[in-house]
Amino acid sequence: MNYFNLFNNILITKGVERILISDLQRDKSELFPNELNDIIEELSEKSIDEMLKSYDLESQGFINEYINILLDNEFGFITKGDWDQNFPPLSYEFLTPNEITNAYITITHLDDLYKIEKSLSNLNAEHLVIHYNKSLSIDEFKLIEDTFQNSTITSIEIFSLYHDDIEEEFINDIELFCKRIYSLVFFGCKKAPVGTSDKYKFIISFVKQNIEINSCGKVDLKYFNTNLPKVLEAVNHNSCLYKKISIDINGNIKNCPSMCESFGNIKDTSLEEALNHQDFKKYWNLTKDKIEICKDCEFRYICTDCRAYTERTHENEENLDTSKPLKCGYNPYNGKWEEWSTNPLKFKAIQFYNMQELIKNN
Repeated sequence: MNYFNLFNNILITKGVERILISDLQRDKSELFPNELNDIIEELSEKSIDEMLKSYDLESQGFINEYINILLDNEFGFITKGDWDQNFPPLSYEFLTPNEITNAYITITHLDDLYKIEKSLSNLNAEHLVIHYNKSLSIDEFKLIEDTFQNSTITSIEIFSLYHDDIEEEFINDIELFCKRIYSLVFFGCKKAPVGTSDKYKFIISFVKQNIEINSCGKVDLKYFNTNLPKVLEAVNHNSCLYKKISIDINGNIKNCPSMCESFGNIKDTSLEEALNHQDFKKYWNLTKDKIEICKDCEFRYICTDCRAYTERTHENEENLDTSKPLKCGYNPYNGKWEEWSTNPLKFKAIQFYNMQELIKNN
């Protein structure tokens, strides 16, 4: 008898109206109706022949069409005989030895980087985002690179204010010493002076708007990530805050620079001390499966969560905010996307976060 088998790198996430089939090896996802999930579940228990016998001719044709779709997309394969014992399922366990994996810092004085570097290396952090609300010179870019040359940091993304000196020669000079910087975003730029090019070691972007800290947290299809480590992290932990540490513009140490709660200030508190605070990790294991509305969404494992800006409608028994992210316009109950900022049900939360001006400018 013939059996249909899913490849073990295929993840099926069931929503209210649809399923999302994610190919975790090829980093892609496709949407299908929920009835396909019922067929896949039945095929996991029966041979194809056994399953077809229980349906009329019209339904058999319908099922065969779905099986062909699964095969055409290379989501699975057919064997003669049951393959289960020889094809073990993928483990969804997520482990990382780092105490902190990534940091997001907003700074006004680059001298603060020296103190931060030591702590980040002690915590084995690998990824760093620097948001600098001023313009950076060539020497200052080099200072950033040199500061982390002997650290555990392997990748740095920098957001900084655009200035008129930024041209092709400026970018080429950065290229000469760039080792850890993998992304440069210049905001407040009316016209991009340099086009994107594969010749650089880093990604370079020019943005017209000023990028403020409260600009983060937007949920959009273009930000979704089917990368295997990110999906496994989302299945097991909070997809934004797990093993993340941040410093806001005033030097306050937080889970995210946009969140209210602070665990000390870098003037008198080390990152290690802040990490040991009893409440620092309280959101680390709040998965999308525990967040209202998100738990019913087919995108929940490829979508990044936001606890800084939420609809402020729900709390769990541990007093954790389990509300849907404010900047999400997707409704999993009808499968439609709408503009989140014009939703009247979000108006109170928008007022609470003083986002009226941000929305107006966008």
